Parts: sequence; C-alpha cells; structure tokens
Amino acid sequence: MRPELQRRVQRYGWDYSSPHYDTGWQRQLWPAQKRVLKSAKIKPGEKVLDISCGTGLVTFPIAESVGEKGQVTGVDLSEKMIEKAAEEAEKRGLANVDFRHMDAEKLELANASFDVTINSLGGMYYPDPDKAHQEMYRVLKPGGRTAAPVWGGRKECGWAEIFPIVDRRVESDVCPLFFQLGTGHTLQKGFENVGFEEVETERFNVHLHYETDEEAIIGAFLGGAVALAYRKFDEQTKEEVHAEYIESIKPYWNGSAYQIPGEFVIVTGKK
Repeated sequence: MRPELQRRVQRYGWDYSSPHYDTGWQRQLWPAQKRVLKSAKIKPGEKVLDISCGTGLVTFPIAESVGEKGQVTGVDLSEKMIEKAAEEAEKRGLANVDFRHMDAEKLELANASFDVTINSLGGMYYPDPDKAHQEMYRVLKPGGRTAAPVWGGRKECGWAEIFPIVDRRVESDVCPLFFQLGTGHTLQKGFENVGFEEVETERFNVHLHYETDEEAIIGAFLGGAVALAYRKFDEQTKEEVHAEYIESIKPYWNGSAYQIPGEFVIVTGKK
C-alpha cells in the first residue's frame, strides 16, 4: 500500500473507531500502559510528548505525573480522537494538557523541546516507523528519555484472528506489518539506528478481559484497527465475522469472562 493511502486508511479508520475506543480498550490496555509510564520515569515539572495519543488514555495519567508545573502534549493523526481527548481534558479542567492533530512521521514541533517522548501502541500503524523514531529523537532534549510499547508476537496474541477474518471479506491492508515491530529486537534496533542510547527491551504477557461477547466485538471491530474495513460490511457479513471472531477466542472463555492472551514489547532509551 502506498504511504499516503495507508495514512488515509489509518486517519479515517481511527476517526470511525473513536466513539468506541475507550469501551473496547481502556480497561484492557491499562496494565501495559501502566508499565510504560513506570518505564518512562516521568517526573513533576517535565514536558512530555504523547505520540499517537488517541483519546488520551496515557496522556491524562502523564498530566497527573508532571503536575501543574509540567506540560503534556498529545498528538494523533485522527482528528476525531483528538477532539474527544480535548473534550475530556476540558471536562477535567486540566490546564497542563494540549492536543494537536499531527502526523507522527512529521511532527510540527521544535527540536529538543521535550524531556520525555511516549509512543503508546502507535508504531505498528505507520507507513515508515523509522521516520517516526527519528522524529521522536529530534524533538527530545539531550538527556531526555523515550518509551514505546508495541504488540508482541502474533502467536502470543489470542485476538490476532481478527485480521484474516476481515481480510477474507475485504482487502483491508490495515497494518500489513502489524506484528513486525514486536518480533525479536526489531523495535530496539530501530531506536538504536536513529541514535538512542541505553536502549532496553522488556517483553511481557497480559490478558485482555471482556465480560461479554458484545464487549469483545466492540473492541475487535468497532474500537480497533479494522473499523474502516468493518464499515463496508452489510448486516449479514457483520453477523458472520462476529461469529467467526467469537469462535476464535472461545478457548479463552473461563465461564464468566474472556481472558484473551496478549504480548507487549516496551522499548526505552535516552538521547
């Protein structure tokens, strides 16, 4: 897929998923995101950039960590995600947060302007992740820190059948290299190649908790990466893909909820 087309797919796909993203993923992703924030060692008064911030699930905890004297900027390619995050920030009365519509591969931000850069689960969707890594490095102050999680190995992610289920109906190309950054030391090498030092990788497993079929379907189809492709389906096709997906995660039903395995990789480094 051409880079400009992939960006368009990502932009509008996440626009469509924005109303459902928190319902499908907020609780499920928090254990991993909490470890990312711990790895970043964010301090009061620091200036932090949250790249691919979505609805602000990581941005708002960062705002608490930096306090009134700090500042956090959230950027995302999806305008709808940014709008939702900004509305939530206003509701919370947060003066130390701002959100901007921006491409991670071309950040419209000054060199060496942040103490910390975070990229939470965005890297898998970029046409050129190396460009995004370069930008993360460029806007970071000397001595600054970075942290980025991605999904790990495909075979470790029990929800991964969502991609072939959708692709059998429509050529989505949502993220053709989705699991590549989480394979081996791919992401670590990408960070080292752009100049980050003291680069370390942490790999760990979590379980995504969904109490009902409906919750699992919202996360997979409405609030996730295949939202744009899913919109093309008629009602019969939607029922078919729902049934196939539920069948694929059936082994993870424990009698009261789904506990779907997932693997994450967190890479940290310094400038």
